[in-house]
Amino acid sequence: MPRTVAQVVSQYGPKMRARFVPACKKAGMAFPPKPLTLLAFKEENQLEIWSGRKKLAQYPILAASGDMGPKRREGDRQVPEGFYRLTVLNPNSAYHLSIRVDYPNAEDIAHKSVERGRMGGDIYIHGNQVSIGCLAMGDAAIEEIFPLIATVGLRNCRIIIAPVDLRTRPVPDSEDAWVKSLYIRMKKALKVFV
Repeated sequence: MPRTVAQVVSQYGPKMRARFVPACKKAGMAFPPKPLTLLAFKEENQLEIWSGRKKLAQYPILAASGDMGPKRREGDRQVPEGFYRLTVLNPNSAYHLSIRVDYPNAEDIAHKSVERGRMGGDIYIHGNQVSIGCLAMGDAAIEEIFPLIATVGLRNCRIIIAPVDLRTRPVPDSEDAWVKSLYIRMKKALKVFV
């Protein structure tokens, strides 16, 4: 039977609050924390959740396919790289629960290498432990992340997906000027998350 977002928040909200209410208190902020920035690091397989300059949680990414570099086309098995919004909460995902990432965004489209209709899409942060281009967090983690995003509100959330943790590592080399520029902008943007 299909679930609603409200039903998922009712079911998993206590688990989420048990983690994030104390984290907010420790950080000296009210719950729910707004806005949220999720940081995903592909090489390190880590997802961090920040509000302002305070890190509230960190989770291992259990599965993410592809290599360093942005997603270019449908079927390339790449996790996108860039600055994204979270746009849809899916309480009836085939992967337990899922949150849609707005790939391709305007920047991806501006630098596309294939027709717009062949760029792919349906990139999610989701449960389970399998992925083809998405960030699979496992069911236990998504049961905390999904109700947090639902409580905070999609419009108050964004995600930066980086090839590596650019706070501690150099900007990766790329022959593509746009990708190199993207990585440099990411490195600057990530400086506040320390």
